Amino acid sequence: MANITAADVNKLRKKTGAGMMDCKKALTQAEGDFDKAIEIIREKGQAVAQKRSDREASEGVVFAKVTDDAKKGFIISLNCETDFVAKNDDFINLANQIIALALDKQPKDKDELLNLDLNGKSVAETIKYQTGIIGEKLELSYYDFMEATQVTPYIHMDNKLATLIGLNKDGIDQQVGKDVAMQVAAMDPVAIDKDQVPQDIADKELEIGRKQAKAEGKPDNLIDKIAQGKLGKYMKENTLLNQEFIKDSKKSVKQYLQEQDKELTVTDFKRYSLK
Repeated sequence: MANITAADVNKLRKKTGAGMMDCKKALTQAEGDFDKAIEIIREKGQAVAQKRSDREASEGVVFAKVTDDAKKGFIISLNCETDFVAKNDDFINLANQIIALALDKQPKDKDELLNLDLNGKSVAETIKYQTGIIGEKLELSYYDFMEATQVTPYIHMDNKLATLIGLNKDGIDQQVGKDVAMQVAAMDPVAIDKDQVPQDIADKELEIGRKQAKAEGKPDNLIDKIAQGKLGKYMKENTLLNQEFIKDSKKSVKQYLQEQDKELTVTDFKRYSLK
């Protein structure tokens, strides 16, 4: 029987990130063979991932970052089962590594990101491996990106929500972009402007308005007019440029932007939240 020393266990722990007891068991099973012990831990990670595949991973972190030239922005969400793990330094470090990789390689979709190499293993394999070490289901639940003349990110302080906004001009004060990105985070608009609201959503809101007017006993000849008025209110409250600016309710987001530059506007936004 191989003599397993504390130094051996510590070395394996540093290499794999697994717990001390897991490392000792793996080395014992591998009869002291370091490489074989690593494989045992990896295999355990795959087994744990399979056992926990039906668990709900609704906690985690959402990160957003932009390239150095602020022309492209990326969002990822790495999920886990508990808030305790979501605050773990190793988990947060893994999420930061994944978004840094996305920033560097700029994959076109989540599948491509999962197949990229991260420290000698694919992102998917790394996540599965860490599932075994942490003991919870981990999942890359979301990935998206945008390109614009100037992109600004915002991450809410609890790391549960992140946004990106694209502006049509560069050289704009970063605080302006951040203000609008925070607006998206707080108000969750459905579109940039009224003409970009999907027709099915507009139709649904009209129908809701008609039903409300009828329930209130309004005359039949006024039903459609009242519904249109309710739709207008919905558009104002739920389209980014027409919303009241959260830092000054006396102006709209569009007015705030035009105070900075008369031609300044938003070309795109992304928002993802765990809750």
